[in-house]
Amino acid sequence: MEQSKRPVIVIGGPTGSGKTSASLALARQIDAEIVGADSMQIYRHLDIGTAKATPEEQRLVRHHLIDIKDPWERFSVAEYQEAALAAIADIHQRGKWAIVCGGTGQYISALIDGLTFTEMPYDPLLRRALLEQAATPEGRSALVDELSVLDPAAFTRMHPNNMKRVMRAVEIYRLTGKTQTELNEASRSQAPAYDFRLFIVNHDRPILYDRIHQRISQMLKTGLLAETRQLMAMDLPPNATCLQAIGYKEMVPFIKGDMELSQATENLARNTRRYAKRQLTWFRRQTEGEWLENMSSDQIAATIIKRLNI
Repeated sequence: MEQSKRPVIVIGGPTGSGKTSASLALARQIDAEIVGADSMQIYRHLDIGTAKATPEEQRLVRHHLIDIKDPWERFSVAEYQEAALAAIADIHQRGKWAIVCGGTGQYISALIDGLTFTEMPYDPLLRRALLEQAATPEGRSALVDELSVLDPAAFTRMHPNNMKRVMRAVEIYRLTGKTQTELNEASRSQAPAYDFRLFIVNHDRPILYDRIHQRISQMLKTGLLAETRQLMAMDLPPNATCLQAIGYKEMVPFIKGDMELSQATENLARNTRRYAKRQLTWFRRQTEGEWLENMSSDQIAATIIKRLNI
């Protein structure tokens, strides 16, 4: 098949659905490389909590866009899009198939919808002032109230306790005089750079939740607490993305002695289930995706190979 006409396979789905194992199974059969689409797996030192492919798995199949940033660095969706498209071009140039694998909807949308981005401003001094304001209950309440007036559309899309998103929306308005919603609407779609074929991996809810619980148990056995302690020892800013990531933020209170491990583990399970539900809501809006439900990794690989006549 000509490289310019070769589709790009996208394997998405909720956390715990088996995307990684399915991608690995498929990649080994069709001589493919994997391009990550996970906003936490881009960070170094976040291995267990983000369920990255193991070093051995990464030796068997080459991975891109994993471990490319330090935990204190920022990485926008626009930067992801640029890096992912460059990786895909490189893979195709070498005569291989490209598999995009992940569950971050914004990353996947940036590729399959051909989005163009309006550059969002950033001011470290204003960010510091907002962090100081958000350090008190009164300050947090004032920020939420400000956002509800400035940008009602954005306010309805986010939870008022998600101060990172609230602060970012307020910051954008104070810097530009435009709301986040207005700037997002200025982002246009163009024809996607490749023929992306989206496959959505999922299981019935009881099975998915059981897989999530098994994964959490395995994470704790293989060193999630030690990994969280390592991140805390880096003296990262309190708003560092990695410390707000599911898997780490739940362990911090236990490590600080403010919570029993059993409660921290239950919080992690609850938050992971909720995240999986949000992911499923996003994927259900992707009308072009094909759902592959209650399948093993080998069955998923075989189905995709058949669909694409590989």
